[in-house]
Order: sequence, then C-alpha cells, then structure tokens
Amino acid sequence: MSSHGGRRRSRGGHEEEHVNHERWLVSYSDMITVLMALFIVLFAISQVDQEKYIALRDSLAAGFMDTTTSPSVLDGTDGTLDGKSTQSENTPADGTAGMVSADDGLGQQAAVPPVPATPTTDASVDPATLAAAQAEAAHLTELRDRIAQALAANGLDQAVRMRIDERGLVLGLVADDVFFAPARAELTDTARRVLDVASPLIVGIGENVSVEGHANVIPVSGRYPTNWELSADRATQVLRHLVEVDGMPGPRIMAVGFGDTRPLVAGDSPEALAANRRVDLVILSAAPEQVRALLPSLTGG
Repeated sequence: MSSHGGRRRSRGGHEEEHVNHERWLVSYSDMITVLMALFIVLFAISQVDQEKYIALRDSLAAGFMDTTTSPSVLDGTDGTLDGKSTQSENTPADGTAGMVSADDGLGQQAAVPPVPATPTTDASVDPATLAAAQAEAAHLTELRDRIAQALAANGLDQAVRMRIDERGLVLGLVADDVFFAPARAELTDTARRVLDVASPLIVGIGENVSVEGHANVIPVSGRYPTNWELSADRATQVLRHLVEVDGMPGPRIMAVGFGDTRPLVAGDSPEALAANRRVDLVILSAAPEQVRALLPSLTGG
C-alpha cells in the first residue's frame, strides 16, 4: 500500500519546467523592426518635394517680408536643389559689372561707381596677403625710385635697367662695354661709379642681395674655358667691390653665374649680345612666397 501511495505522490508532484532556448528571437525581431522603421524614416526625409520646398520658402519669405523696406533675406534664388548657379543670368558682362545701387531719395535706384579694383588678376586673394603685397610693392617701388634719382643725379640713369619681379627689385647692369669688356670680368670705371652711387641705398636696407652674372652666346677663349666661368667671375667682381669698397655686409650677399642660360633677349643679334652680357643685382624680398607672387601684377613688372 505504501508503494501505491508513493506512486500517487509521484504523479501529483510538479514537473521540472522546460528551458526555452529561443527567447532571443523575440529581442532580435524587435531590433530588426526598429531598424526597418529607422531606415524608412531616413528614406522618407531624404526625398524632398521641390515644389513643396519652394512653396515653403515663399511662404516664409512672405511672412518675414516688410513691404516698406527692402526684400527679405529669405528672398533669393531657388537654392541648391534646382542645380542652378546663384549668380544672376543678367549680370552685365561689360564694365558695369560690380556697380552698386543706391536709393536717390525719390524711389529711384542710382548707379554708384564701384571702388577701383586692385591691379591683380586673382579675385580670390586673401585680403591680408594682398595688403602685405601692396606694402612690399610700395617699399620696392620707393627704393627703385630713390636709386633712379641718385643715378640720374650723377648722369648714370641710362646705365641700369630696373624692374620688380616675384623675387624683388632687379638692377640690371647691362655690360654693353659699360660694365665689362667682351670676354672680360674686370669692372670699368663706369661700373664702379654705378655701384658706389647705388650701394648706400642697398646697404642701408635689410634685404639680402644676389649678384647674378650672365654671358651671351658667343664662346669665350683664353683664361675662361666656358661662359660659366666668365659669368661667375663677373658676379664675383661686383660682389667684391660691394663688400670691400662699399661696405656691404658679407652675410647679406652672394654671387652666382648662369652662363648664357638665361638671356634677356633671344638670338645672336647685336642687341641680344649686348643685353645678355650683364650682371643683375637682385634685392631679394623677404616677404613670403604668396606675397611675392603678387608683386609683378602690382608694379607692372
């Protein structure tokens, strides 16, 4: 009997619960549903109805518009969605471009001439860079004019050709039997006078100076194997006179010879032969490269 009772108690007891190993599918399906809803929302907001957008823009512009004053800042082009440029199609292409309108007090728009543009071809130049270039151009122009005046006062104004390029102020000592005899590097009396007149102004500034010797295409003979040695010796003679006689600090000056590789005038005409037999004194601008690049356009070269 006891055994039957034991069996009955066994049938009436609680059975062990079965463990559900697939409950994670519920959380996973919830996450997938949320992601799908997110992507649907993102897709929906990325599709802009252009007509509705323009209508919204116009309604906002009308709401902010004050009919007694100028048009609202919301009034403008159709925006970037229409694929058109923001520049007006009827912008004048002649010299009237850039004219500014002003009210003359009678409800009429009068044309106001624009401020003259700075003589540079790049309209995207940084204002700070442009201002620095203008200051450097004014400095070099003043120095050029002072040297020209000093040379003119001594009757030497025709002996030097000056220009301003992206490196600085270039004093071209054209050696048409004025500074050097053909195939020779010794300074003439005229060359010494020019250097003595210009040197106080060159020494008095802080810029470095590059003395660059050049030669024409006529082959040399004698003491110089090639035009390289001739042009380098001419530059060295000018450097030595500036340092030893005129007091130019040695650390501020250097000499280099270019032979006949950088002619001013191409060819072998008498004019070319005379113009290319020269020494250039280059007063090197200390301005940054982006500033120096604007100098020729600001000074006319």
